[in-house]
Amino acid sequence: MTDRLLNHLAEGPASAPPLLLGPSLGTSYALWDRVAPELSAGHRVVRWDLPGHGGSAAGLIGAGATVGDLASLVLTLADALGIGRFAYAGVSLGGAVGLHLAVHHPDRLSSLAVICSSAHFNGAGPWRERAARVRREGLGGLADGADARWFTAGFTVPRLVRDHREADPEAYAACCDALAAFDLRDRLAEVCLPTLLIAGREDPATPPEHLREIADAVPDATLVELPGASHLAPAQRPGAVLTALRAHFDGTARRGMEVRREVLGDAHVDRAQARQTPFTARFQDFISRYAWGEIWTDPTLTRRERSMITLTALVAHGHYDELGMHVRAARRNGLTPEEIGAVLLQTAVYCGVPAANSAFATAQRVLAEEDE
Repeated sequence: MTDRLLNHLAEGPASAPPLLLGPSLGTSYALWDRVAPELSAGHRVVRWDLPGHGGSAAGLIGAGATVGDLASLVLTLADALGIGRFAYAGVSLGGAVGLHLAVHHPDRLSSLAVICSSAHFNGAGPWRERAARVRREGLGGLADGADARWFTAGFTVPRLVRDHREADPEAYAACCDALAAFDLRDRLAEVCLPTLLIAGREDPATPPEHLREIADAVPDATLVELPGASHLAPAQRPGAVLTALRAHFDGTARRGMEVRREVLGDAHVDRAQARQTPFTARFQDFISRYAWGEIWTDPTLTRRERSMITLTALVAHGHYDELGMHVRAARRNGLTPEEIGAVLLQTAVYCGVPAANSAFATAQRVLAEEDE
């Protein structure tokens, strides 16, 4: 615990695209236990605790706090972790933090998912009453009714109910103050990020119409309604939430597959896909996401330049099977046979004559096949 930063858990490769996950009031980052590990296969996932919840210090906020104050704490955490721009998903109060960031700090977000949340939370009165009750009585009574507010009948997650009961009353009340003051309805049209809204059809706290209201106002937003889900959808319907988040956040994989086909050709990619097995599926996803979805799409270098670099690297390491594939790709990217020959001649100087000799033999075979 620290009195300066939100308590958090980081999962996934440090080099992967960052994704921050925000919790609901009364819960900890355990809300994401059945979703975050799967998302971390392709993202640097950082899930955080609200002040006074889980491992976060209660003193990070005080009476009269706003959602903007919580958003500032999230940005401070991101800065401390060296994260500039990030994708974000949040539940309820955590979703409100995401909306605030999208409106007030759009340069920090790459995409947004708002889950079982709202652009307003039914007016200030009920939240001020709840804050006063918690400051007066503590959290025991509210925690006793958590299952009815959070889940459909017969479902529970004991860890989350325990987190609710053990939260700091003053920090919880300050979060209620933030919800009481929150209303972004008149700013929703300013959200210019890819935005996903996920509603639980059985959610009494933020019913689907709250998410529809956001979807109607945010340009090009997507709305998903989950049957059988109440307010804490990531805990009750983790598979459905995971599927929706992957489809939303993994645009690099889709774009990567498009570029992979453009450069290598449909026939090659179709063969690779046909050979895919459960054992190799994550590697194929890795190639599409990072090699093709991030590196080959970077506009700093042209595809012609990338082909020349790739040919050189393959010769240097003796990957002649891959070289043949990338000779075809180089032709598709606009290199002439003469330019490919010049690249291979350059490798004779810096990679060695035997390597270049094998490379010329491979390239000559591939170019001859193209002429047939």
